[in-house]
Amino acid sequence: MTRVLRADRDQVLAFRLDSHHLGHRRPLGALLEVAGACGVRNTPPGSAALALHARVADLTPDAVERALAEDKTLVEVLGARASPHLVPARDAAVFTLGALPADEASLRAALLSLAPALEQAGLPATEALEQAAEVARAELEGGMLARGTLSGAMTRRLPDVLGPWCAACGARHVHEMLFRMVGVRGVFVVSRTGKDTRYVRTDQWLGATPDGDRIGPRAELLRRYLGCYGPSTAEHFAAWTGIAPADAQRSWDDVAEQLVAVDLGGGRVWLHAADVARLESPATPTGVRLLPPYDSYLDQRDRATLVPNKALHRRLWRIIGNPGVVLADGQIVGLWRPRKQGKRLIVTVETVASVARKARAEIEAEATGLAPYRGCTSAEVAFADD
Repeated sequence: MTRVLRADRDQVLAFRLDSHHLGHRRPLGALLEVAGACGVRNTPPGSAALALHARVADLTPDAVERALAEDKTLVEVLGARASPHLVPARDAAVFTLGALPADEASLRAALLSLAPALEQAGLPATEALEQAAEVARAELEGGMLARGTLSGAMTRRLPDVLGPWCAACGARHVHEMLFRMVGVRGVFVVSRTGKDTRYVRTDQWLGATPDGDRIGPRAELLRRYLGCYGPSTAEHFAAWTGIAPADAQRSWDDVAEQLVAVDLGGGRVWLHAADVARLESPATPTGVRLLPPYDSYLDQRDRATLVPNKALHRRLWRIIGNPGVVLADGQIVGLWRPRKQGKRLIVTVETVASVARKARAEIEAEATGLAPYRGCTSAEVAFADD
């Protein structure tokens, strides 16, 4: 008989908090390990540094910038769901090729509104992506380019079907998701300086391009997903990665013998066998963290496990303009939003659960730690319920 573990919500969340390095801050030397757990989403730009601050002790904005621009041990790629993520440079293939749709059907699903035009033109999505990738490589041969410059050059060189008309701009643009998929294909990475965003060929920035075998990177991405979001399902892996369910299921089936069934609230989910001991005896999370909007921890696809109160879902996961989240001993106790007032960072906290006086003091200390990341020298916390 197949072994089935049983776990409750608190146990699962403690496991995930530990996997996301949110139960206890890690030393500065563990920066790459922290970033490599499942990638650190950088939406909106700059938020990845805040997410790393919540996980790594003694981290400074300069340390993050040095790792990205000088040491090049961290790199910003387009990964899961074609979104920007900070990842270890050594793991670029895992987070790009690993998240790339593996076949025609999966790629068409990812390209969304472009798929009907491709169908009408008789152009396979895989061929469209390769055409776009080749053009991007050629345009970036001379060095990094701004987004508009690269997009415009690609639009001029690609077939019209790949650059649909934009009524708002009165011009054609290479399809947004196709452009992003070129990044997931591993052709370019992102370089940011202040508000200046540029794209540079991966081989020119890191010395090599993620290419060739895609099976290995996908398997490793799935392993990291299970380590951070398990116990889970193939369907949730598909949603997290941005690939078609059938594509995700094939990858899931490849590792089926390594998975252990878990009963979570009467539902069947799965965990990698190597993580069973951590799930059975998860570390107890302590302390306060201010997580930025779209933090990787908030990207759990079984949102009801993370936040049972569905009324709170609409406030936490908005179409645009998500708030940050206040964690206290692993529990979501508040939502926060920042604003600058000169060189002072004002953090407004709206509590959604009882917050002890000690935790409120820790929230103020966390806000002070975030001030340098927003170009501020001090911080003030305003509790909306006071």
